[in-house]
Amino acid sequence: MDFTAQRLVFRPGDAGYDEELAGFQTGFATRPAIVFGAGHTDDVVAAVSYAAEHALPIGVQATGHGLPGASEGGVLVSTRRMDSVRIDAAARIVTVGAGARWGQVVEAAAPHGLAPLNGSAPSVGAVSYTLGGGLGILGREFGYAADHVRSLDVVTADGVLRHVTADGDPELFWGLLGGGANLGVVTDLEIGLVPVARLYGGAIAFDGSATDPAELLRGYEAWTRTLPDELTSSFAVLVYPDMPQLPPHLRGRHLVSVRVAFTGPAAEGERLVAPLRNLAPAVSDTLREMPYAESHTIHSDPDFPHAYYGDSVLLSGLDVAAAGELLALTGPEAASMHIVQINHLGGALAKPADNAVPHRDAGWLIRILSPLDGTDPAGVAAARAVHAQAFGRVAPQTVGRSLNFAFGGGDRTEGLYDPETRKRLAELKATYDPANLFRRNYDVS
Repeated sequence: MDFTAQRLVFRPGDAGYDEELAGFQTGFATRPAIVFGAGHTDDVVAAVSYAAEHALPIGVQATGHGLPGASEGGVLVSTRRMDSVRIDAAARIVTVGAGARWGQVVEAAAPHGLAPLNGSAPSVGAVSYTLGGGLGILGREFGYAADHVRSLDVVTADGVLRHVTADGDPELFWGLLGGGANLGVVTDLEIGLVPVARLYGGAIAFDGSATDPAELLRGYEAWTRTLPDELTSSFAVLVYPDMPQLPPHLRGRHLVSVRVAFTGPAAEGERLVAPLRNLAPAVSDTLREMPYAESHTIHSDPDFPHAYYGDSVLLSGLDVAAAGELLALTGPEAASMHIVQINHLGGALAKPADNAVPHRDAGWLIRILSPLDGTDPAGVAAARAVHAQAFGRVAPQTVGRSLNFAFGGGDRTEGLYDPETRKRLAELKATYDPANLFRRNYDVS
């Protein structure tokens, strides 16, 4: 049966094909044989059924932030049009469509004095991020976004739409939350909101050329030992390129910043961050009380499409000396630009939950993002080489990797799950996707 006759579909050479594929990540070329521009659940069912009938691999794209890599052929479901956001303020629940972005959810929840457990970038897809776990800016207080999911609507490889809850189908519910895109296309996700209307947050930036980033990291790590779970923070280092597109005060600068989100009183936030302000003279200091709707300004992630390769490691503890060597390898002497972020974990992130989000015993996350020059494979190979060398410095403390922060390395699945979780996910995959149609991702089969 031809499912494409009355649906919004694109094939190579069609008008709108390239526009439908366009997403945030521009570093990996994807050229599916057919793209379904899904506007509602029936379109997703048709796309999955088409892929199954023709034995084609199928991928899903909402915003294109986390593409696993380049690909040719197969089916792509573009969910960008399925961006509904429905708030039930009394129940503190939001239902988000497959293409909704975190910024939309924050905006819809804010008038009710509520907040989602979103990440730092408002342009990231809420559903896809949650399926990978969902490390949010309030993670130490509330845990992973996946921990707050109430139900999911998912189209599995047999073309069946299923409403999945922890009570009705506990094993599939477990696997969808943390298993990424391995088990189907999630069309709607119902997730709890938290009663946060404002927070104390922002960033303090230091000159990495004037003060050794390794020494700043040593001070930051010592500071984190004193913190309550209500404060979530990260430490970032990057060398801005000397490019005319950048503001003059950033061109060529080596900057170290500490990002802070605290849900307690502003006065208590000021007291808690005082040791940070004593580490070194600040280049800038944006710490303040703010409405939650302005929380994206804490990290100020770029909002324009670009090319990048990224990976991460989760650590049992932070060896500051080894991490300092990592910073040196990715700093001003590196042959290309690398952005390093070190997240302080623990708190509610360490609490067990009935889902497949692994490595909860990790105390730290280090991620490296490496901008690329277009889609040149040599750039990816060079970035991987730097990552391998840098992450090698902290190998003794490494317990795994994070699915949310694996960008462009779909052929590398080692470390994303502990052996027991990987085995359980593979068994679910064999049940719900025995032909492995959903293999255009970090495949667990």
